[in-house]
Amino acid sequence: MDVRLGKNKGFIILMIAQLISGLGDWLSIVAIITLVGLNWNASAMEMSFIILCLAVPMALLGPIAGTVADRVSRKMLMMISDWVRAGLILLLAFADSIWTVYVCLFLIGMLSAVFIPAKNGKLKELVHENHMKSAMSITSMIDSGTKVLGPLLSGLLVAAFGTKLVFYIDSATFMISALLIILLPKGVNVINEQKDFKESGTTSFKEEFLEGMSFIKGNRFFMTGMLVLGISLLILQLSDSQIIVLIRGLSDVSPDLFGYIVTAAGLGMFFSGLLLAKKTDYNTLQLMFIGVCGIGLGFGMMAVLTGLDLVLSSIWAPAMGLIAGFAAGLVFIPFQATVQTDTPVHMTGRVFGVINSVTTTATIIGPLLGGMLVTVLGVIPTFLLTGSLLIATSIIGYTFKSKIERGKIDVSESQQGAQGAAPS
Repeated sequence: MDVRLGKNKGFIILMIAQLISGLGDWLSIVAIITLVGLNWNASAMEMSFIILCLAVPMALLGPIAGTVADRVSRKMLMMISDWVRAGLILLLAFADSIWTVYVCLFLIGMLSAVFIPAKNGKLKELVHENHMKSAMSITSMIDSGTKVLGPLLSGLLVAAFGTKLVFYIDSATFMISALLIILLPKGVNVINEQKDFKESGTTSFKEEFLEGMSFIKGNRFFMTGMLVLGISLLILQLSDSQIIVLIRGLSDVSPDLFGYIVTAAGLGMFFSGLLLAKKTDYNTLQLMFIGVCGIGLGFGMMAVLTGLDLVLSSIWAPAMGLIAGFAAGLVFIPFQATVQTDTPVHMTGRVFGVINSVTTTATIIGPLLGGMLVTVLGVIPTFLLTGSLLIATSIIGYTFKSKIERGKIDVSESQQGAQGAAPS
């Protein structure tokens, strides 16, 4: 960890809260799937609605939730979100119908839509921009770590004690996270900028919402980055949701192979976060396009090796997952870190609300299209198509990289000029 970040108590508290609530999230997801899928014998369509109930609110409400996060105390929003989600998770422990689960998950999705931009805004408040790239890498490492440990821990707990205890534990993690958030200090960046933006409370919600959209649309780098992120994630999800269908075609497939691939992908993202936390003098777009190409190669090679029915799949399949996960970290972490650095404190919620909406929409549409493509083309052609599209996206993006970066420089210079002209 960066030395300055290691001494930043507010940042450390926020990361501990993220770690605890992140583990709790994965605990409950596995418990819900076990409860609905195994105990209640839900249909495939009913299982699909489980994910949609969480994702749709974040996709639809992202920009609006981000505006709320910029108008109201982010600390208060995070606390309220955690407390209410703790109560909703507790209700899931006593749910006796799938509709109760749907309603609770939809409300949890709405609260998560508010929490995510509020958390990113609070991070911007607490961390100096010189350390922002390291901070974003550390948050990504925590996310990746919880994705690896959470399902494993949840599986053990569900097998040993049943789903009800897991819901209790998850509810407790939200309560602990809320208590930690109470300890967060007021950010130094807010104190420094409060004077310049003290009149922002007099503007209407609509004005602030439109101001945020105008800021994003006027920044070529942000627009290109979100386009690359959204397209890459959409293409990625075409195959990512069908990995278990792909490996079913192997003659020596292990029952645990899917878990190994998912774990390896999580570790890959963890390692890329670790690398980027230490090496922060990178070119954002260059890393993003290299990452997109790496994901394409990982998925493409997985399809080729599966088609050849290569032996020792328990070694090469997780290795491809590790490569794809590492490459994915090169796409997500640099872009989000640069957005955090280049976005004014008072607009962070709106910007990340839009980004969250774009990425969540891609994760909703991608698996649906992937299922249709596998049905029409077959699973191996779908993976090869996915890999080819990702590599093509990286080549096209790299070709226009210089032009995009010139747009970023122009925007930065205009913003500096505007700040210099602002009354103090």
